Amino acid sequence: MLAIGVVSFFLLTHARRIDIHNHFFSPALAREGDVGWKLPSEYFPWTPDFTLGFLQDASIDVAVLSIPAYPEGEISQDNRDLSRQLNLNMSIVCAENPEKFGWFATVPFLDDVKGVLEEIEYALDVLGADGIALSSTYGVGDAGKYLGDDLYEPIWAALHMREAVVFVHGAQTRSSTPWPDRSLGLPVTETYKAAAHLVVTGRKRKYNRAKIILSHMGGSTLMLASRVAVLSPYMGCNLTSEEILEDFQSFYFDTALSSQEATLALADAFVPQGHLLFGTDFPAVTSEMTEWYSTRLEDYYASRDPSKLDAVLYTNACTLFPRLCPDHY
Repeated sequence: MLAIGVVSFFLLTHARRIDIHNHFFSPALAREGDVGWKLPSEYFPWTPDFTLGFLQDASIDVAVLSIPAYPEGEISQDNRDLSRQLNLNMSIVCAENPEKFGWFATVPFLDDVKGVLEEIEYALDVLGADGIALSSTYGVGDAGKYLGDDLYEPIWAALHMREAVVFVHGAQTRSSTPWPDRSLGLPVTETYKAAAHLVVTGRKRKYNRAKIILSHMGGSTLMLASRVAVLSPYMGCNLTSEEILEDFQSFYFDTALSSQEATLALADAFVPQGHLLFGTDFPAVTSEMTEWYSTRLEDYYASRDPSKLDAVLYTNACTLFPRLCPDHY
């Protein structure tokens, strides 16, 4: 027991950490209205210094920044210009702190397929983004579309061709169903539906070189994947139950707001080795909230498999973001 304790203490104290779920906020995104999430007032208006201080306090080496999911909009030049300006802003912040920040580029309203494709090309090839961030749905109410919609096929073809890393965050608008309760933040429920839609439409299998990360452990994906696998072929999906499960397991999953013991046990049973990534969701939540989950993540794996803890905290992310791990290769 002493030897295990010493190893665990050393690992927790010295392990490197890459936080792949950390948010960039901009005054350009300020808006009136209800987005289904209560942000910690002490971090706003946000500046990079808040996150740099958090990284130091939490012993996190690198954060991969992304714009929170804002899936409302329209096809317009203003929408394209906003995405371009946000990406320029993120690229500047990351260039000023290259050892501390990576970033996922944002894109225009996804129905603007031409504008999205142009921004993907510019963000990855010119600005050097580490990946692309998408919302689980685009549009409001009955007009909302999930990511597997036919309209978006050219976008997935481009991401597949580039073997891009894609970060999918739960939408913060009411999409196909009403908001069930004021205390249930909207992003909590939407990620699973986007993942399931990508699988049953065949997009996940057809464009499998795009490496898709599901935020918040995929929402309820781990629990409901088998239900989709059994029922969807009966409902008209062309994939077999086994193929559907394979496609669900081909996603990457982050631990943000998800690393409680029961959830981690389910992840161990379902998520392939190498597909579990560390995330915090700061500053959309407080540092105390992130600590609650991070402590449970570390305790869970330190007592079971310290090498897997190192993989979740750092080395799994290095396979997706080698630029952020120069000492690993």
